[in-house]
Amino acid sequence: MASIFSFLSTISLLLMFVFFLSLSLADSSPIFNTPETLCDSTPYPPFCKSSLPYNKPGTVQDYARISIANSLTNARDFLSLVQHYSSLPSTSHESTNILALEDCQFLAQLNIDSFSYALQTVNRSNDANLPGSLAVDLLTLFSATLTNLETCLESLQVSDSSILNNLTAPLSNGTQYCSTTLALFCHAWVPHPEKGRLLAEGKDIFPSMKNGARKSFRLRTYESIMGRKLLQGFEDGVSVRQMVVVNQNGTGDFANITDAVNAASNNTASSDGYFVIYVVAGVYNEYVFIPKNKKYLMMIGDGINQTIITGNRSVVDGWTTFNSFTFAVVGQGFVAVNITFQNTAGAIKHQAVAVRNGADLSTFYNCSFEGYQDTLYTHSLRQFYRDCEIYGTIDYIFGNAAVVLQNCKIYSRVPLDDQYNAVTAQDRTDPNQNTGTSIQNCSILASAELAASNGTTKSYLGRPWKEYSRTVVMQSFIDSLIDPSGWSPWSGDFALATLYYAEFNNTGPGSDTSNRVTWDGYHLINATDAANFTVSNFTQGDIWLPATGVPYFGGLL
Repeated sequence: MASIFSFLSTISLLLMFVFFLSLSLADSSPIFNTPETLCDSTPYPPFCKSSLPYNKPGTVQDYARISIANSLTNARDFLSLVQHYSSLPSTSHESTNILALEDCQFLAQLNIDSFSYALQTVNRSNDANLPGSLAVDLLTLFSATLTNLETCLESLQVSDSSILNNLTAPLSNGTQYCSTTLALFCHAWVPHPEKGRLLAEGKDIFPSMKNGARKSFRLRTYESIMGRKLLQGFEDGVSVRQMVVVNQNGTGDFANITDAVNAASNNTASSDGYFVIYVVAGVYNEYVFIPKNKKYLMMIGDGINQTIITGNRSVVDGWTTFNSFTFAVVGQGFVAVNITFQNTAGAIKHQAVAVRNGADLSTFYNCSFEGYQDTLYTHSLRQFYRDCEIYGTIDYIFGNAAVVLQNCKIYSRVPLDDQYNAVTAQDRTDPNQNTGTSIQNCSILASAELAASNGTTKSYLGRPWKEYSRTVVMQSFIDSLIDPSGWSPWSGDFALATLYYAEFNNTGPGSDTSNRVTWDGYHLINATDAANFTVSNFTQGDIWLPATGVPYFGGLL
């Protein structure tokens, strides 16, 4: 009898093994879909179905690759169209049209670069074998392609109506391509993007550096600037490939910042270290642009209100918002320390940007941003601001990056008589974009002139520039300048149900939420939800921030 039970037990074990093996094989087999089933989960189902091979079975990864290739072709076609209009005789369109077309040409080329890189990357990978950190990198790029098209449209909207009419349909077509690609990519490779916890895995971008060295750099370098001991500070910490000095008196390597930027090598890797530009105290009246090929550039000044970069371009004076900047950066891995950035156009000139940032993995530490409307343009990709000061009136922190501001002081100023203050205007346009503005452990305050005014100016935490606007204010001090309702609508009920505005564990007289707006998109969140908008989870900062030497905390306080 015992032998019979032993035999039956062995048979049972074998049957169980075969059963679980069959499950394992089934799980590892590719799941085939058709556009009919896949496209219903994208923002534009009819367009998605028309752009993919009809009724041809394939994996979601197959269709994602096709969609990326389609988006690349569309981006190239759009660039050709913009170049056609740009080539027309200048007498046929005004200067504002020229600037708008220049914006679109620049942004279209960025999209071509992003889709080209993404297509090469996914074609090299196995269907289900895209590392988590790389998946987030591509998700960030795809999110930015939508932002770039939206920015092009915004520039064209202030240009000649005939050019806008001719490019509106191609822009709409491009937006649907980008949105479809973003959605299919999320289904194919990105786990649960809506939860914000996208850092599945990752490698340090400066793998040769040790944590102790990073701490040494943080403590020594930035505190030794006034003593001119830069090299001593860099020895133990950040990898530096070259250092130059900018001094207006002619004693440095360069007399202006732009020449120093141009001297940096092109397209360096993160492992090559930083090209460091030390900008000696002074007022630099120049418009600085750091292009995409100037990567891992670090710019260090002598301190807020010591090293000042200033300009006064504005929309009223004929510039597009995108090109009204005093300082703009696109090159990946940029770091700025101890610098004041100004746009002095004033409230009367409306949109006037001090800094426009479209650089992935970029950091500003102990910097000041001074302007009125549209001061800090956090345009796209992943950004971090620590111990900074931001001054403005309307929408003065705006854009569609995945950005965390930490330990910053945010000052509302006196606007024009018929205006109110809005600290943020976040412009997320697609539910699959991994973007938003996170304000953590900051102080939201009235500037000295606003505090001394008659007190009739209303101030709000933000308003929804675009349909899926997303802003979180957490663990921050909110002073009494903020209206009890907290947030302002943009126009009527636009975006009030689709936006995501949230507050968590704030303090101060303006933090009372008992009279806040009652929109469907407004939330009082708990610690679990707030953790999604921390440096570690929202910007994957644990991978790239330690190498900068800039202090930060990755989670909640």
